[in-house]
Amino acid sequence: MAFRAAHKSSRARAIALALRGAIVCSLALAFLAAGKSETSAIKIGVCGPISMIGATKAAGFDYSELSIAEIVALSDADFAKLQDQVKQSGFPIYAAYTFIPAAIKLTGPDIDKDRQMAYIRHAMDRVAALDAHIILLGSGAARQVPDGFSHDVAFAQLVDFLQRIAPEARARNIVVTVEPQSPSESNIINSVAEGVKLVRAVNDPNIQLVLDFYYLEQTHEDPSAIVAAKDYVRHIHFSNPNGRVYPLRWDEYDYAPFFAALRQMGYTGGISIDAKTSNFATDAPQTAAFLRDALSRQ
Repeated sequence: MAFRAAHKSSRARAIALALRGAIVCSLALAFLAAGKSETSAIKIGVCGPISMIGATKAAGFDYSELSIAEIVALSDADFAKLQDQVKQSGFPIYAAYTFIPAAIKLTGPDIDKDRQMAYIRHAMDRVAALDAHIILLGSGAARQVPDGFSHDVAFAQLVDFLQRIAPEARARNIVVTVEPQSPSESNIINSVAEGVKLVRAVNDPNIQLVLDFYYLEQTHEDPSAIVAAKDYVRHIHFSNPNGRVYPLRWDEYDYAPFFAALRQMGYTGGISIDAKTSNFATDAPQTAAFLRDALSRQ
């Protein structure tokens, strides 16, 4: 009887230990799954022409980012073909760049609001038809403040422009993201803080920020400025700033502070490669692997 009691007690302890192990294992798996989910929330893509959509997918990226200049230049028939191509591929067009052409001025004495809005509606219609939801407003030449023109007035013109296009964006489920650029690209909105100031002045949820790592490094932005702007950042452009080329290895540049800032922000948007390469077929898969590794580092 004592032996049978002891045996039952031993079995009970074994079952308890097994259950405890199963619980610990389940918690660990849940923790890993949560971490994987957080990492996978950040999608990676490539800025490039329509002709590169297939190669971008094959290289292991999550989406393409297309040029609005190329999209709006298509005939209706060719645009319909693009729509069909995107639908058949199942590969999303997450965002679109090169928004406003240089000929459509956003600042200065020669702005034409009717021309602006006609172009905006056409461009946004096509972006929305591709089911993309992010538009980048870099457009340094269009927003360049003419010599002798008041920067305060130019800033007010940008606020007015963005307030006018925000309802158009909202109607199409699009967020327009303003890009702070280096002074070599534009002479207005040259820092993250200035970008935040503009977005706050517009005060519309469909007008937010995009950050380009290349410009951040050119203007020597402190990572703390990126973190401070976390409530407004909806998209990222990325490259190796040494030549603005495809990033390939963790040790080729000091990337750590930027990715640490992204983790501190809790960033979950997209990261698009906006860079040059002489060998896409070789560099692109390595870049995709590099980004995924960089995003998983703690």
